Amino acid sequence: MLRKLGFICLVLICANVSAQMMPDYDKDGSDLNVLYRNEQTFEMYAHSRGYGLLYRRAKHVTFDRKSFFEIDASTCKHPKETKITGTDVERKRYIYGKLNSILLVKASVGRQKTIAGKADKKAVEVRYSYSIGPGIAFAKPYYYTTVIQDGASVNKFRRFNETTFTQDSVIGRAPFSDGLGELSVYPFLAGKFNLSFEYAPYTNLVKAIETGVSINYFPIKLPTMARNPAEALIITIHVGFVFGKRWY
Repeated sequence: MLRKLGFICLVLICANVSAQMMPDYDKDGSDLNVLYRNEQTFEMYAHSRGYGLLYRRAKHVTFDRKSFFEIDASTCKHPKETKITGTDVERKRYIYGKLNSILLVKASVGRQKTIAGKADKKAVEVRYSYSIGPGIAFAKPYYYTTVIQDGASVNKFRRFNETTFTQDSVIGRAPFSDGLGELSVYPFLAGKFNLSFEYAPYTNLVKAIETGVSINYFPIKLPTMARNPAEALIITIHVGFVFGKRWY
């Protein structure tokens, strides 16, 4: 819960910084015929295997087309992850069989095209976009609090071991800091297709709902869960809220 609250706070801070940094040459924003050359947006989104935050910088190429650059960071969970309440004093929930906590970071370039523009301020503009670019997956080993019998019960923080671990030997999740010094990186290639529905009442503002599909290919397979094959291809669907500003 604290991580989710922190994530939402970060998005709100970014939105405030974005609003302060961008020039506001047209405070009215009521003229539908004005073409703003520059656009800067943030997106907070959820996808079928986690959630993420995206920054996008776009410029008009023609009246109905834009080119853009974006940076994207998101979590990536395995579909079989199930949280179990631990039996230790703090009753920390853990995911039995989890090998790594994954953070995906990618940078992409793409194009966006308007399918249906606004006839008036209350209308919705429909657009599609596509992008492609490289990324890096940061894999942090997932540690457990375990009980072993060496004459007496002793708590130890350990990574998952298929041979010696049982569900009875795990009593909780180890601190998040355990494993930070053992990060592994996995390069990948990312592609994405979006549909967005922009409904801001003013032309110099951006408010949109965006949905689409992402495809991530890992030449070195990504290990996430024990007793499951490492993944070379991860396909997700996403939906998010986009906000930002336009200027000349």
